[in-house]
Parts: sequence; structure tokens; C-alpha cells
Amino acid sequence: MFDGRRWVVTAGPTYEPIDPVRFIGNFSSGKMGYALAAALAEQGADVQLISGPTCLQPPAGVERIAVMTAREMLNACQEAVEKARGLIMAAAVADFRPQTAAAQKVKKQPGQAVWTLELVPNPDILQALACRKRPDQIFIGFSLETHDGEHYALEKLRRKKLDAIVLNHPYEKGGIGADDNEVTVLYPDGGRHFISYRPKQEAARAIVAELARRFSSE
Repeated sequence: MFDGRRWVVTAGPTYEPIDPVRFIGNFSSGKMGYALAAALAEQGADVQLISGPTCLQPPAGVERIAVMTAREMLNACQEAVEKARGLIMAAAVADFRPQTAAAQKVKKQPGQAVWTLELVPNPDILQALACRKRPDQIFIGFSLETHDGEHYALEKLRRKKLDAIVLNHPYEKGGIGADDNEVTVLYPDGGRHFISYRPKQEAARAIVAELARRFSSE
């Protein structure tokens, strides 16, 4: 399942430039993705960690590929998954980016009350990769919502034809930027596995153990 097999993990946010000094981003720290990369490496996997901007150091034995934007992450993932057994998409990818990024810092004009920023959708990385997914590959997504989490997670699971999705629970139970987390692994057949509130390193090990239990015979 893992020993000697290539696994790709994405982590952290993406930054979408507005101008040379500003960007659109989110509060993702990358901690969950980095913990998953470490947990997979502990099980003998050959791990490629495709990471947006974070302050974290890559786990021992893990190859990190640094990216900044969603489009850079997509390009890195397309190349990495070609020889991979599985993908865990834990990154918090920005859904939108500025239509154009200014070449120079945008200056506030005297008397200016409003600055309008036009946004366009970023590519859906998992959707793009799912179109090229081989039958022997396992794709795992992540979902974090502020409301109706399970509804949106299951919709994402089915729409993107994932093998499983990890639902982060609300902010008061960890999630984005926190050191701890509580998650539920959801499957297309209605199966579920709840992982109680604990440090993200331990939650990552529990997720990897659950994936091994579920998919080791495939």
C-alpha cells in the first residue's frame, strides 16, 4: 500500500498575486498536509510534497516541491501523479485569482473610496487530475466548510469521483491554521470513519492507518 510506493501530498495555501507586494490567499498553515507527508513517509512511502507558501520545514525523507499559485500547483501535480500510487489533496487552493496582476505596486489615489478587483476562477486541480486518474490510483480530497460541512463534502466527493474525502470539522474543533484537528473520512459507498480531536501529527497517522485499512487489498 505505502512501502516503496509514490504518494503525492499537497499542502498549504496558494497565493494569487494582485501586484508585486499583495496577494489573495487564506489562513492555511500547511500543518495538516505536512503531517500527512510525514505519516506516509513513516510507512515507507516515497512522498512528494507539493507545498504552497508556509513557514514549515519538510519532513525527513520527503521531497518538497515549492509552488505559489494554483496554476503552479496544478502543473506540479500533473507531473507528479503520473508515477504515483495515490494523491492526498490537503492544500487550501484559492478558488479565484485576480484577472490581471499589476506589474508595479498599485497606489491609492487621492480621494479614492473604492478599489475594484476583478477575479476569475482558478483551475479545479482535483477535477483536472481526476480526468487522468488510472484505475490503480487512489485520490483523496479534503473539505473545510463553515456550514453544512458533510453535505458539501459528499457533493465534492461524488462530483470529483474521489475514493475518499476528509471532512475537517468547524473552527472550534481545529482545522485551518490550528495545531489540532478532528476529522471524518467519508467514502462513496456511505462508509465513514471518525477521528477524534487530537494533534494534527496524530490525526495524520490515524488517517493514513484508515486509508491502509480501506485500500490495502486494492
